Amino acid sequence: MNIIIALIPALLWGIMPLIITKVGGTARQQTMGVTLGAFGFALIVFAFRKPDFTVETLVVSFITGCLWSVGQMFQLQSFKIIGVSKAMPISTGMQLVGTTLCGVLLFHEWDTLIRLILGFSALILIIGGIFLTSYAEQQVDGEKTLSRGLVLLTISSLGYISYVVVIQGFHINGFDAILPQAVGMVLSAYLLTFNGKEKRFTKRTWLIMIPGMIWAGGNLAMLYANGLVGVATGFSLSQLGVVISTLGGILILGEKKTKKEMAFVIIGVILVVIGGVLIGVTKGI
Repeated sequence: MNIIIALIPALLWGIMPLIITKVGGTARQQTMGVTLGAFGFALIVFAFRKPDFTVETLVVSFITGCLWSVGQMFQLQSFKIIGVSKAMPISTGMQLVGTTLCGVLLFHEWDTLIRLILGFSALILIIGGIFLTSYAEQQVDGEKTLSRGLVLLTISSLGYISYVVVIQGFHINGFDAILPQAVGMVLSAYLLTFNGKEKRFTKRTWLIMIPGMIWAGGNLAMLYANGLVGVATGFSLSQLGVVISTLGGILILGEKKTKKEMAFVIIGVILVVIGGVLIGVTKGI
């Protein structure tokens, strides 16, 4: 049951970038829409479940919300430059390496030799599969464009990794974190998107609140699952949504792939799934 809970974010986060890209809008509008949606979800949860707030919970959760907004803003910008089907696998790989290493080194997860062997083997399979899915025969984007995308994704991944690791490091319950975290997201998103010519609040902004609520549901499930199965396992499983976003980018958003690239995508997806199964086995032994 714990593993099933840990897989909920993968489903929700896999479809989220597809909806955002389909709706469209600028990175500013998308960032504000997602964070406002997350805030709305947090208010609904708050109405039904009263959190146990402390000063530490409020401050740490708020800070992690700010860190997440940094990750989200730069990831959305990367979608515009190199596309969802290429950006998501790279982003996921970066986050997996960083978060898993933090889980193992800082929180002493995978505490036996067999768990370490299985865990890192699974991680290698997942990362290998992820990079196979992002293979391109021709760099149609150009090296400068790809390099710019990688810089944005590196900054984004640092924000995402920090928000996961910090909240777990302070052992804060997901239900207690969600509202102050959402406040941090909205305020930091507002500041991050302050400069720009286009309007921040348009019809698209409000529509993107829907995937924002979807993300928030996945976030709550991940924070809860991390308390059950640990950061290394929980976060790794949550990132299996890259399978959905990668295939969706091709099939739904119409991002073009050659036959060879599609073959690599299929092989990569298979490796990611096998790695995900191994991660689950790691927690069960």
